[in-house]
This record gives sequence, structure tokens and C-alpha cells, in this order.
Amino acid sequence: MDSKLRVLFLSFYYKPDLCAGSFRSTSLITSLKEILPEQSSIDVITTLPNRYASFSKRADLEEQDGLVHIHRVSLPRHKSGMLDQSKAFFFYFKGVAHFIKDKEYDAVFATSSRLMTAFMGAYISRKRALPLFLDIRDIFVDTLSDILPKKNSFLVLPLFSLIECWTMRQASHINLVSKGFGSYFSERYPQVPLTFFSNGIDCDFIIHDTTNLYSKKENNKVQILYAGNIGEGQGLHKIIPRFAEKLANQAEFIIIGDGGRRELLRERVKEKKVTNVQFIDPVSREELLKYYDNCDVLFLHLNDYSAFKKVLPSKIFEYGALNKPILAGVGGYAADFIRNELDGAEVFKPCDVDMAVEAFNQLKARPTTHREQFISKYSRNKIMNQMASEMLKVWK
Repeated sequence: MDSKLRVLFLSFYYKPDLCAGSFRSTSLITSLKEILPEQSSIDVITTLPNRYASFSKRADLEEQDGLVHIHRVSLPRHKSGMLDQSKAFFFYFKGVAHFIKDKEYDAVFATSSRLMTAFMGAYISRKRALPLFLDIRDIFVDTLSDILPKKNSFLVLPLFSLIECWTMRQASHINLVSKGFGSYFSERYPQVPLTFFSNGIDCDFIIHDTTNLYSKKENNKVQILYAGNIGEGQGLHKIIPRFAEKLANQAEFIIIGDGGRRELLRERVKEKKVTNVQFIDPVSREELLKYYDNCDVLFLHLNDYSAFKKVLPSKIFEYGALNKPILAGVGGYAADFIRNELDGAEVFKPCDVDMAVEAFNQLKARPTTHREQFISKYSRNKIMNQMASEMLKVWK
């Protein structure tokens, strides 16, 4: 292999899309640009912004950024259902195959939460005999076994289990964003080296120092803010309507985002005749920071599925940088992480309204502390610099 490297970088999401995968990939590219040998090149193949149907930001199909060439695949309009996602990935797969057919590479990278981007990276790696570095942000098969109806999982799970097994065994190296994934991968794929470079805090969020517990609102109600995806994985439809009802005289809820369960959440709020929940479409990061400034408590929740006991939501890092109280309905590894790493946070069992109210009252009783150590330890730049160095070792 020449000293220069020609890298194929696969990420379904990339800037300016609004999601954890986009923020992670964008930061990793910045780190790679700093350490790749001279005359190296990176082809990023991603999609035009499509994370939320209610938020669309313009991006060019082709973009050159120094040694990085960004190619964005246009997708048909889709939502978060499995059929729509399968169709979207089919278009992405075709776009990748068309782009790379006459190009040569020395290494392949793929970051994946829903397995198929990783599978595509493995397919290209195998076909061209190239080293493959996988970045796994979720255990897709594990999640499917929880969220799919049994009659459907009987047919689908064996197929995706085979795809996962073949994909992971092609990898030269696998990075996992959560240490909670460790035993799953080490038991199934002991021959593949593992690292654990988590998500982290982007520079945009390392700018606030809010030490007051609650800001003064005209109605003296505490403003509880959730910002992010509103899907089955977050399970907001199972907690927010009843939780808001219980805190009708104490708190207001601001829900910013979109996703496959947003309408169901709205319906359940309406059914309970709850009036202290406000919905806002996804906003840019700049605007989101204003909402963070004005809120009193940051809310995080995952559905009560066994697969989610292994995950570490990227939102923890974003929230953790803001010196605001955090109320988190999570279990397993994420709950342990918050208890061990974050001051000014309370954890309750997912979907348990009574525990949520108790945690809220506990949170209200004490001030938020500074989190300088957390911010320093989990700087996204620092983590991605370390990961980029590891990737270079694997590829050379």
C-alpha cells in the first residue's frame, strides 16, 4: 500500500442533517483530515438531508472540502417505517454502487445504526479485499427482537441475524459507541478487535454556564424540555401524557423534534386533555441552543425494552454540557453511566410515571453543579481524534 490512503467513507447521515450519526461522521472526517498522509483522499458517500420530513436543509449533491469529496445520494421522500427505510436504503445502495464502480480505494469505513450501511461496507470490503473499519452505533438485531411483533420477527430476525454475522466477520476492526454492547460482540465475534469510542460533546454546546436551578417564569412553572427523535425507541408516547398530567400545576413540557411516534404522542396528549405540552418541529442547532437557554430541566427517555439497556444515547453528552438539571428515564448501562458521570441528574425506570414524579421532586430539591470534568473527558474532538488514530493503525 502506498503511503497515501484513498478512503471510502459510508455514512447514511452527514452534515447538514440533524442526527447523532451526522454529527459523529462530520466530526470524524475533521479528525481524519488532520492525520491522513499527504495526497490522501476521502470519498464520503451519504444522502441528501432526510432525517426528518418536517425539517429540510439544502445541501449540494457534490461538494469538495480539501481532500474530502462528499457525494450525496438523492432519496425518495420517506418516513420512519420499515418499508420506507428499506426503500431509502435501496436507493442509497444503488447510489454508492454507481459512484464507486470506476474508483479505487485502499480502505473502507462504515458507520451504522441500522446494520445495512455496515453490510454495504462489508460487501465492498470483501469484493475488493480491503481493510474494513466498522463503527456500530446500535445492535439492530437486538432492537428488532424487542420492537417487532412476534409474528413478523419469526420471519425477519433469522435473516438479519445472518446478515449481521456475515457483516461483522468481514471487519478488520469494530468500534462500539457503548460499552454496554461489549459482551454481545465479544461473545459472538471474538476474532474481531473491539474499541469503545463513544459519542461526545460538540463545541457548539460547550458554551453555557447556567448554575441557577430554575429560571423565573411568569406562571412559576418549571419548563421541561425534550429535543430529539420521537420514535418507538424513545417511547415518549408511553410517559409524557401521564407525566404531564401529574405535573399539570408544576411544569410545562416542550417537545422539539419529529419521528414515527410523534402523531401517536400528540393523540395521547389530546385524549388526556393535557394542556401543558407544546410541540415544536425540528430546529437548527443555533435555534436549539436558545431553547436550551430558556428551559429549566432537560428530559431524556428510552422505551422499556431489554435491548436499550445496552445503549448509551448521544443526547446524554449534549445535555451534560449544559449545566442544566437532567431527568432521564433509562435503564441498564445508560443509567449507570449517568449516575457515575453526571452531577445534577436523576434517573427513573423507563415508562414508570410514579418514579418519574419522584425523580422530578428529587431533582428540584438540589442545585445543578458544574460539569467541567465531564465536558473535558467527553469532548467530541478528543474522542474522534483518538478514533481516527486507531483507524489509521488498522488501515496501514
